[in-house]
Amino acid sequence: MAVYKRTYHGYTGPVTPEWSRFGIIPRYAYRRLFQSKIMTAFYVVCFISPLVFLSLIYVAHSFSSIARLFGATDAPSPIKVDGDFFLVYLAIQSFFAFILTSFVAPGLISTDLSNRALTLYLARPFSRAEYVIGKMSVLLILLSSITWVPGLILFSVEAALAGAGWTIHNLWIAWAIFAGAWIWILVIALLALALSAWVKWRIAAGALLLGVFFVGSALGQAINASLEVRWGSLLNLGDVSAAVWANLFRAHGPEISPSSAWITLALVCVACVWLLYRKLRAVEVVR
Repeated sequence: MAVYKRTYHGYTGPVTPEWSRFGIIPRYAYRRLFQSKIMTAFYVVCFISPLVFLSLIYVAHSFSSIARLFGATDAPSPIKVDGDFFLVYLAIQSFFAFILTSFVAPGLISTDLSNRALTLYLARPFSRAEYVIGKMSVLLILLSSITWVPGLILFSVEAALAGAGWTIHNLWIAWAIFAGAWIWILVIALLALALSAWVKWRIAAGALLLGVFFVGSALGQAINASLEVRWGSLLNLGDVSAAVWANLFRAHGPEISPSSAWITLALVCVACVWLLYRKLRAVEVVR
């Protein structure tokens, strides 16, 4: 349209509220992700473990009835639903969450940077914080659906079967499931996005995410063995997270103090936020 005709006018239609503008990113990201049959199949596989644990809860409360079918009477159930039971569940689901993040996260930011698309985002009423929140929400929602959401459903089923007394006495388990899952989700989501932003090649970003955990584990063990210290375990984010979970679930974990584990994870998150702040800019100088 020629400017001299002056027949143009501004947009007068409905405007998306500012607080929800970041939601446009996960909406289109999920549409692209679940077009892959492999991705969809793996996401479905992630729900096998919650179904198995749900079956174990049912068997734990119906064991005496099942035992009578085979002629046994007053047989105690070998399955004990307690903090250790849900800790094992969280460890299994966190592994699936890590694998899922390795597939999904590398392409979230690296694709935009390699195609110079970040400028198009920030040229609109869309801040860097909203961009990062939008990208993170892709992982936060996806990983929540396979970790703490099924975990709280399992806890609710056990509470309904065990009664109010068990629920009141073990209410801390629900908090441990929720907090433990969110700590793991935030750490791997921030780490994956930071690596995706600095390594524009998607395959390399995914490999680097795996390397941070496996190489860190090997390096930590080497430091402990050569220097006869224990602080080398802080380089192993898996053991650090396990120490935090053990603290939440009142269980035995790696030989890492809970305070050191919490501080290490906090420093990792702060470093990832700083890396994202340094890399995500509307203008990039290429030399």
